Amino acid sequence: MEVIYRQYVISDDKSRIDVQTVMDFLAGSYWANRRPPERIRKSIENSICYGVYDRDNMIGFARVVTDGATMYYVCDVFVLEAYRGQGIGKKLIEIITNAPEFEWMTGILGTRDAHGLYERFGFERDGSRFMIRLPQARKT
Repeated sequence: MEVIYRQYVISDDKSRIDVQTVMDFLAGSYWANRRPPERIRKSIENSICYGVYDRDNMIGFARVVTDGATMYYVCDVFVLEAYRGQGIGKKLIEIITNAPEFEWMTGILGTRDAHGLYERFGFERDGSRFMIRLPQARKT
């Protein structure tokens, strides 16, 4: 899958992921700053990953963990600071939540500071940090 948003490309082609950019960003994040590089590499290998690219430079990322049938977990979502404020993160979450393989699954995620972003895409707060999005089949 490849989507053009403004001049950026959003792709689920894992071979394009710049693992070093992911490791560098996560090292400074509140949620993964203690995660060793080998765990980051393994998490990318075992997940569905979306990269956002400005030409050949990766500027955003999201990872989805799923059982392929009932649930998916959105994690490690980021847009590099120089590219924020352009709707890139919104477009990335829109693509994930509208993907046919996920729309009939329960979506979950954890965030400390981006509840408003995820609420736009049907996620609801489930406690102070976690959010859930019910499968489209259950919504009426």
